Amino acid sequence: MRSKEDQQIASLIATRDKLVKLRTTLKNKIHGILSANGHVTKKEMFSSVKSLERIFDLNLDDAYKFELKVIVEQIKSLTKSIDEITEELTKRGKELKGYKNLKSITGIGDVSAVIMLNAIGDVKDFEDADKLSAYFGIVPRVNNSNETIRQGRITKMGNKIARTALVQSTLIAIRYNGYLRSFYERLKAKKGSGKAIIATSRKLLATVYRALKYDLVYENFNRYQLVVT
Repeated sequence: MRSKEDQQIASLIATRDKLVKLRTTLKNKIHGILSANGHVTKKEMFSSVKSLERIFDLNLDDAYKFELKVIVEQIKSLTKSIDEITEELTKRGKELKGYKNLKSITGIGDVSAVIMLNAIGDVKDFEDADKLSAYFGIVPRVNNSNETIRQGRITKMGNKIARTALVQSTLIAIRYNGYLRSFYERLKAKKGSGKAIIATSRKLLATVYRALKYDLVYENFNRYQLVVT
């Protein structure tokens, strides 16, 4: 049974995820309106409130400007709520066992650490890192046909929000950790970016597993230097 605190954190995580997805939907709506009116858009145009305001300088009919005004106001409201939940999750996360361990790993931020800790629970429930990877749904399906064994796409079992947080953390880690970047690039050249990022995510999750199981805190994760206590 999960504790009351864990349930509350899980609920906050789910609400934040819904708000983020809704905000993305509204941003896509803006993109659709602008594209239909011949305006080429880039992600940077929707990255901040200030950049969103610039769309009103474009040559658009009043009806579209009115619609965009309503959408932008909703995005502002959603962003405010998302930031508030993020702050609350970070506050609660600092009190969680294992938070400092995950935060010492390059690529894992405040919210990602809380999401993964909430999904994992007690790491002792997992026999090894492979079991944890299976729980996150990032292991390939295995199909047996007579004497032939084939591995397909990942199972995508378990907590989707946690899996997304892990992959996003991996994408960041690849930029700053030379070892993970080399590992990713080698696999990318052989199997493509999709399979490479999943394999690298499993490797990062294995580090998460060890950090929690053995109470490891990195002084410099990019060089795999541990804090000596």
